[in-house]
Amino acid sequence: MAELVREVMTAGVAAVRPDASLVEAARLMRDLDIGDVLVADGDTVVGMLTDRDITLRSVAEGADPAGVSASSACTPDPVCVTPDDSVASAVRLMRTHAVRRLPVVEDGRPLGVVSLGDLAAAEDPHSVLAEISVAESNNERS
Repeated sequence: MAELVREVMTAGVAAVRPDASLVEAARLMRDLDIGDVLVADGDTVVGMLTDRDITLRSVAEGADPAGVSASSACTPDPVCVTPDDSVASAVRLMRTHAVRRLPVVEDGRPLGVVSLGDLAAAEDPHSVLAEISVAESNNERS
C-alpha cells in the first residue's frame, strides 16, 4: 500500500495563467482529457480550476467564458501537499476541506495533482471509483 503522495499522485502540471480565459482553460482540459488545471502565476500556484467551476461559476450565471478569467472562476489559494506528505495526510485534507484534488508542490513549484481517484486506485484498484479513474476516456461525439 502506498504511503507517500509521490507514490499515488499524477505527475505533470497542466496550468493556465490567471488572466487566461475560461475558454482557453476548457480547451486545455479537453485536449489533455482532464477535469482540472492549476492557475499559476509563474511557478506559484494561485488557484485550482475545474470543469465544474467553469460550469457553475460562469456558464450557469450567464457569463461569456471567453471574457471571464481563470482567476475569477477558480478556487483561490488551494490547499496543497508535498510529494513527501503521507497519503493519510492528503486524505485528511480532502475530508477537512471537502475537495477532490490537491496540487502537489515542492519548494513552491507545482509538480502534479493527487485526486480522490488516485487515492482510490492506490487503496483498492478494483473499487468502482478506481476503475472509473483509470478507464479510457470516451470522447467520441455523435
